[in-house]
Formats: sequence, structure tokens, C-alpha cells
Amino acid sequence: MEIRHSINPEDARHYDTEKLRREFLIQKLFKPSEITLVYTNFDRIILGGVVPVKEPIRLETDINIGTDYFLERREAGIINIGGKGKIAADDTEYTLDTKDCLYAGTGTKKVVFSSEDKADPARFYLNCAPAHKSFPTKKIGIAQAEPIHLGAPSESNKRTIYKYIHPEGVKSCQLVMGLTELEPNNIWNTMPCHTHIRRMEVYLYFNVAEDAVVFHLIGQPEETRHIVVRNEEAVISPYWSIHSGVGTRNYSFIWGMVGENQTFTDMDSVPMDILK
Repeated sequence: MEIRHSINPEDARHYDTEKLRREFLIQKLFKPSEITLVYTNFDRIILGGVVPVKEPIRLETDINIGTDYFLERREAGIINIGGKGKIAADDTEYTLDTKDCLYAGTGTKKVVFSSEDKADPARFYLNCAPAHKSFPTKKIGIAQAEPIHLGAPSESNKRTIYKYIHPEGVKSCQLVMGLTELEPNNIWNTMPCHTHIRRMEVYLYFNVAEDAVVFHLIGQPEETRHIVVRNEEAVISPYWSIHSGVGTRNYSFIWGMVGENQTFTDMDSVPMDILK
């Protein structure tokens, strides 16, 4: 498990490109037949990628979380962005098609990932947060997720947000998680931008074409930076940072939030005239 430390916004003002990428960009999450985990001290969220090919892969505990099993004091949201796969959570097995989600509640002792077809393996993306209350493990497919339609072609940001884990959907202790898809010829997400100092966020960009990139915007509104992101790469967005992006063509991303509340609309809008 890789550890990432919290960053002071005043320090981040002075980072060059290499340092900015080293602290906030996460690459190579999805490795065949492996599980890759990154622990960030921003609200202690863990994100990871699991690609089971020939053999199932079990989510094992780690010295950095100091518990007898991984979800003893944590909860997890898992979204599949690959071929059909299965997740065994204790005695129940769940089948996840592409863009289906599973919430695994605190106290789940066994989590095992597998693929139905090794030629087209599942690619499970995981967000995991500390939790002091247990909620039932539950699957939700993209067809059952609450869709929100936002944006317009005139602003190049027509998109659909699918909310999976949230107070009116699959309930959790603190994790909020969902997926956003931009329509063809639309490239902007979350613009006009905002911050939510009460929550941090993690983005995983996927369905990014091989010859395309996304410019993920980060930093304080008056001191913005950008990180060039490619397919299946993730960005840690601190509580003090804007989080927006623009691609060279349309793309999708998974967002996960943890912090003081679960109110989706609790955000501080940033007027366009103060962005720098």
C-alpha cells in the first residue's frame, strides 16, 4: 500500500509539474492479477484497482490500517469499469457488469474479487473510508442509479451524473460515490467550478481515448494549477482545492467524497471572475 501525505495549500503554490504530479496524480492502478492500493491522509481515504485474471484476489488487511481485517472499521464502494466480474462479500456473491457498483459495509470480513472471462477481466475501482457505523452491503447497477442531467452543448458540458452511494440511494456512514459521463463533443466537467471545504474528493478518469488527455484543474481559486491525466488515472483533490477538468474529447470519471457530511449540494461556488 502506497502512502500519500496531506499537503498544505500554501506549500502547493510552489510545486512544479513533477512535484504536483507526484503528490496528487495516481497512475498504474490497474495491473493484471494484482490489487493496487493508495492511502491518502486527506480524510484517510483509500483508493485502489483490482484486476483478477486467472485467480480470485482477496482484499487483505494492511499494517497501515491496523485492524484484523480490511473492513473492520471501514466501508468501501467498488465500481467495475471492465468486463463482467464477481465480488464475494462474506457469504454472498454479487455479479457486477460494467459500471455496476457494490457497497460493502463495515464489518464485512471477506471480500474476494474475480472475473468471469480472463480474456476480458473485470477492472474494479475501490474507494474506502473510515466508518463508525455499519450499513448493509448492497449492489446497485447503473440502471438503478439516480441520474442527474446537467450542462448544455452551448457550454460544452452536457453530462449525466449517476449517484450510487448517497443518503437517498445506497446508504453509507460517510462515503459518497458516483459516476459522470460526458456526451460526445462535450469536454468540461464541474464548470463553473466549486470547492467543498467540508469534504475532499478523488476522481478516476476512464473512457479517455488513447490519443486524448484530460486537464484536471487543482489548487485554490486564486492560484490554480493543472495536471494532465490519461486513461484510468486518478487525482486526489484536497478539501481546499477546486476540482474541474477539460478533455481533448469526451470522457467519463468516477468521483468519491468523504468528510463532514454527505450533502451532495453542499458546495461553495467559485465566481468565474475570481479564477486565476
